[in-house]
Amino acid sequence: MTKHSIFGRISQLAKANINAILDSAEDPAKMLDQMVRDFSSSISDAESAIAETIGNLRLLEDDHREDQEAAVEWGDKALAASRKADELRMVGNAADADKFDNLAKVALGRQLTSEKEAKTAEPQIQAQTAVVNQLKTGLNAMKDKLVQLTNKRAELIARSKTAKAQAQVMDAVKSIDMMDPTSEVNRFEDKIRREEARVRGAQELAASSLDAQFESLDDLGELTEVDARLAALKAGNTAAIES
Repeated sequence: MTKHSIFGRISQLAKANINAILDSAEDPAKMLDQMVRDFSSSISDAESAIAETIGNLRLLEDDHREDQEAAVEWGDKALAASRKADELRMVGNAADADKFDNLAKVALGRQLTSEKEAKTAEPQIQAQTAVVNQLKTGLNAMKDKLVQLTNKRAELIARSKTAKAQAQVMDAVKSIDMMDPTSEVNRFEDKIRREEARVRGAQELAASSLDAQFESLDDLGELTEVDARLAALKAGNTAAIES
């Protein structure tokens, strides 16, 4: 079950679209680091499992080769025993000849057994070889993905930072739209204008009061002049009466 799980992960991770996974992640930087760890861990597990699978294949191949070698060896022994039996029979030693013929039969039986075992193992070796080749291909694809992921790390992190910076700018723009600082400036300017107007009003009021005072002085001067002329008029009239 463990091997099947690892093999399944090899297939899934080898086919994974790195960009799609990162684009859908909330934090691409953390996701990227986690993916590197997952890939590295999966590759390590896969290498161990594949190494064991290859080891089993090599054992099958060793047994197959030994069976083939044994078949040849038993065949040679059967041939040697048969020749020895023929030699003994030619010299009239039938009893010993029969013994060597029996040994030849035993050797031939062992040869058949070895050939059968070798033939039986061949489909297993072929199937196991196909599995190993498939796993090696998947493992190489995973390693290629890991290299790709590692090489693109700086690029993807930069993309993430750029996206965050753009988001911050957009948030700042939104906050400006919601609370325009120019409105505060306008409010301060209006306040200053009102203060300036108040000062001008006070100045105008003070100026009007001073003008009124000077006007009162002018009126007083005119009255005094009238009194003087009246006095002179009276004085002239008196002189005329007396003369």
